[in-house]
Amino acid sequence: MTHRTHTHDTPRDDTGAADTADAAVARRQRFGRLPERIRLQDTVETKPATRPDPARDTYHADEWLIRYCG
Repeated sequence: MTHRTHTHDTPRDDTGAADTADAAVARRQRFGRLPERIRLQDTVETKPATRPDPARDTYHADEWLIRYCG
């Protein structure tokens, strides 16, 4: 496979440098600084503990039937 280069028949416009500079300024304004840091306290959700329910932890003879066959 050969590599071919294409020569432009039309002269190039020098306004491309100004457009590139304007694009760089716009990009710098949008992405020029990092977002604010998130504090560790804001990343953890806490819920108050609930009282234990004794009825929930008691053994029920037919529970296995409901869980595995129901």
